[in-house]
Amino acid sequence: MLLSLELFVLLVLANGVPVVVARLLPNSTDWPVDAGLTWADGRPLFGPSKTWRGFILGTVACSLFALWLELGWLFGVLFGALSLLGDLLSSFIKRRIGLAPSARAVWLDQMPEAALPMLMAWLWFPLPLWEVAAIAVLFALSNMLFSPLLFRLGIRKQPH
Repeated sequence: MLLSLELFVLLVLANGVPVVVARLLPNSTDWPVDAGLTWADGRPLFGPSKTWRGFILGTVACSLFALWLELGWLFGVLFGALSLLGDLLSSFIKRRIGLAPSARAVWLDQMPEAALPMLMAWLWFPLPLWEVAAIAVLFALSNMLFSPLLFRLGIRKQPH
């Protein structure tokens, strides 16, 4: 049970740190991961809100928290990076189907960034698959529930 809570917090850190840092340091070192490149369809690969600053700081936050929990820094780096790669994957898919950056896509916005690192955690630790799925779904639902509140508090730029 404690490991499940720790994994949930790692998901929140991987995806929350980039959002908070973007609000604290707007337009500072926010180089887009896609470098402004476009795909064959003429749309951005990911969009301007996916930055190296967010990717690096989200990964570092997970690494430090995992180290503190004695899960190991390598687990934290891989977990954070997979979560943020899942976020990039969802952005890539959203651009391909014609959704604008920061447009809402329920479940697509949350599941890749939760499922990829949770699958790695399942391979890393002796966790039942149902628990891995439950943590991913709980993260997605909590993201949907708390995003409007974070928007009203001025932390998120979008209410979703």
